[in-house]
Amino acid sequence: MAASANRAAVNGAAGSGEPEASRDHVIIFPFMAKGHTLPLLHFAAALSVHHKSLRVTLVTTPANLAFARRRLPGSVHLVVLPFPSLQPPLLPAGVESTDALPSMSLYPAFLRATALLREPFAEFMASLSSSPPLVVVSDFFLGFTHGVASDAGVRRVVFHGMSCFSMAICKSLVVSPHVGGGAAPFHVSRMPEHVTITPEEIPPTVASFADPDNPIARFMIENVESTDVRSWGVLVNSFAAVDGDYVASFESFYQPGARAWLVGPLFLASGDTPERDEENDDPEGCLAWLDERASRPGSVVYVSFGTQAHVADEQLDELARGLVRSGHPFLWAVRSNTWSPPVDVGPDQGRVVRGWVPQRGVLAHEAVGGFVSHCGWNSVMESLAAGKPVLAWPMMAEQALNARHVVDVVGAGVKVDAAVGSVAVVGSAEVEEKVRRVMDAGGEEGRRMRTQAAWAQRAARSAVSDGGTSRVALQKLIGDLQESY
Repeated sequence: MAASANRAAVNGAAGSGEPEASRDHVIIFPFMAKGHTLPLLHFAAALSVHHKSLRVTLVTTPANLAFARRRLPGSVHLVVLPFPSLQPPLLPAGVESTDALPSMSLYPAFLRATALLREPFAEFMASLSSSPPLVVVSDFFLGFTHGVASDAGVRRVVFHGMSCFSMAICKSLVVSPHVGGGAAPFHVSRMPEHVTITPEEIPPTVASFADPDNPIARFMIENVESTDVRSWGVLVNSFAAVDGDYVASFESFYQPGARAWLVGPLFLASGDTPERDEENDDPEGCLAWLDERASRPGSVVYVSFGTQAHVADEQLDELARGLVRSGHPFLWAVRSNTWSPPVDVGPDQGRVVRGWVPQRGVLAHEAVGGFVSHCGWNSVMESLAAGKPVLAWPMMAEQALNARHVVDVVGAGVKVDAAVGSVAVVGSAEVEEKVRRVMDAGGEEGRRMRTQAAWAQRAARSAVSDGGTSRVALQKLIGDLQESY
């Protein structure tokens, strides 16, 4: 369905005749990648739970419709825009999400295709002209939404899917690139004095931002950066207890008056209603397998590197050997359908699953004691909210910064000795040693990590409760938007 065919689906927004002062319609437009989409689905659900007077519409594309519909309450309306095709065709038909790309070499083409959503989105916004929305909340990759919203006289709030800590570092390094050789830690400008990172922790896209031959950097410069910093505000899937110290640094890159609104963890803020919760789907029987090990609380290590990171077979081999030698049973989500463990994995040693894993349910299970994670920000939020320490193994994007945040700032984990993008293989001996460090609840280091993880869990739950920092921020965000017209 094109936008013009969806006017009725927006709950009468195109012709209500209400005065502008009563703006009550929120438009949410996620980027087509699971890690970007899920938090905005949770945001839509949170609005429907805590701000029932608002009308909420989520914009999606045909191949993403079912995914969104299953994870939203019925009160959230869906508008479907046709996914653009490039000429000559570069993307397979029906590929409308990054996790469906047959190769990440097609990622730049995918970005270019999403930029062509501007025209159908503008048509949709024009259909609402008689009753303008309160706000457009859109992913930073969809930079065109800023101009479309501005032309319609509507505020745009941008969503990054990252923490203030990581976003501020990235923006600082774009404005003031790091110079100098070596691997020594350096202070990042505009950040608090205690914040240092190493050159190898600079996200690859940021490191190559000035490279005219880097297609992703070019896309960012041409379609994202200038619109991002002119946004009315920034929606942040984080909470003040772990990220509040970096808000001012992050806000300093935006236009005067723009605020970062920390409203997370959004999956907790949404109310986590079981009947619409994607975590309720457990086709591999992961939770039942964990139930069989509930008599040994904290004994199982959960392993997952997300939906986009590619892990070479050689690295999977070493990881398997290290997990078996650690002596801890493990539940391991593996994306490859062709790889097989090089060692026997008995039913009491571990479980390798290749389908969907209900990650939040797994992390919350009493049998799980630690998480080997790529440190995507969604996974970080889920781990902290579950009170589980992390063995940080960053793979791409800003994940090395998230790992530093978890390990050195929150103090709830340890990190593997490998740089993002490195072809070096982390050996089984290091895997074994660091899994044991994370899982050893009796040692001093293990107790400290668990204490900090438990603190983060309490803080996350408090943030989204009545009077909590995230709940108050969400209320104030809506109030300030209504007063801004």
